[in-house]
Parts: sequence; structure tokens; C-alpha cells
Amino acid sequence: MHASQYVPQYRADGPVRAGIPEHGRVPRYYAVKTELLWLIDALGEGAALPPERELAERFSVSRVTLRQAVGELVLEGKLQRRQGSGTYVAPPKLVQPLSLLSYAEGMRRQGVVPTRSVITVEHLPADEVLSRDLRVDRGEPVVHLERVLLADDERVGLESTYLPAARFPTLLEVFDPTTSLYACLRDRLGVVFSEAEERVETVLATPREALLIGTNPALPMLLVHRVSHDDGGEPIERVRSLYRGDRFSFVARLRSE
Repeated sequence: MHASQYVPQYRADGPVRAGIPEHGRVPRYYAVKTELLWLIDALGEGAALPPERELAERFSVSRVTLRQAVGELVLEGKLQRRQGSGTYVAPPKLVQPLSLLSYAEGMRRQGVVPTRSVITVEHLPADEVLSRDLRVDRGEPVVHLERVLLADDERVGLESTYLPAARFPTLLEVFDPTTSLYACLRDRLGVVFSEAEERVETVLATPREALLIGTNPALPMLLVHRVSHDDGGEPIERVRSLYRGDRFSFVARLRSE
């Protein structure tokens, strides 16, 4: 297969013309990447990718070109590298709804077991951002929970939650931080979540975050900021959630007013 002879195949869930510009000049690695997508579909989840030498010969490209194509598919979450084992077709991405559902509830709806590994439980003085979002005085104590998010025992994210300590003075006495915070607030403290504002952006993890999540620092991450309010309009929490871009996507249901 030569890049100049490459004809893109139609995929309803892919970019228009498979991302090929109208002038038809296609980088070799991108043509290989597109062909690999069809191979991935044919192989199915969990299947091993054929050896590098075999694929390079099949596509008539160098190993360097092939590695570039495979590397992009790893970053996009289509393939997974396993140390000392090879490269495999990755499972579908987890889908987290942009709604008032907690992380745990969103995962359970997909048949995934959510767990959390606790990193930090502490009181911190509110900075300018927390003072504004939680409507507390600057320097007033806030509860800070930092937890690694796991899905079927796979580390997929890192979550930092801040709550006004004065409003929830008994929280750390009644809450097990390895369990759902939303369930505790609802069932033990009678808090009703009414609305939330979320902002999503793409970032790279810091070295510390990458170490905690167990991922490559070069892997794109999805960062979600959330401020939640009760039915009286009072702020409940400010959350910073970092999700692996290769394992997560987000969905929102829209309706006309």
C-alpha cells in the first residue's frame, strides 16, 4: 500500500473522508493508522496485534512509520501496550454522563465495579477560588478528599473534592472515603443535590498525577471541574476530576427548553 494510492473507506463514526484532505496527499503513517482501525475492528477486543515485522510488510512501510501509527492509536485508547507481552485491542471507553450522577453510579450503570483508593483526607484553608465557589470566607477550613478512581480494579482517574467544613462538621466521622461520597451525603446527612455546573477541558497530567493514576505523562487527560448546589442554591462541593483520555468519554443528553 502506497500513500499516494490510498483511498479512504467510509466510517459513519469517523471523520469525514477519514480525515484525508481533498488534495489526496496522505502521510504514510496516517494511511497505516486508518488501515489498522479496520484491522482492530476485525480482530475484536482483547486480541493481540500481529507482530511489528508482519504489519510493516503488509503495509509496505518502515517499522518507524508503523510505530508512529500504533503510537497514536495507543494514545487514543484504541490499542493497549502490555509490558513484555505485546500490543492488544483495547476495550471500549468508559462513558461518564455529564449529570448529577456520581462517578460510582455512572460506572455501575455500565456493569463496571467502581472503587477508590484514598490518597488524602485533610482540612485546608479556603483559597480565593474555594472561597468564591463554596461561599466561605478566605482561610476558612474546607474538607479535602483526594482519591484515585478505579474501574474493575484499573486506575482510571484522580478526584479532589472540597466541601465547607462548617456545613459538614461530622462528615469525616460518618463517611468512609473508600465509598460513595454522594451516597453518604444523601443517606447520612440528608443533602439533596439539585444542580451542578461542569467545565471540561483537555490537559496533561502532572508528574505526581501520572504516578498516582499509573499512566504516561504524555497521555492526554480529560479534566472536569464541578460545583454542585442543593435545592436551596447553597454550594455543596467543588470537585476537580482527572480522567484518562484513552479510557473515558463523556455523554450529555440535550433537550429543548
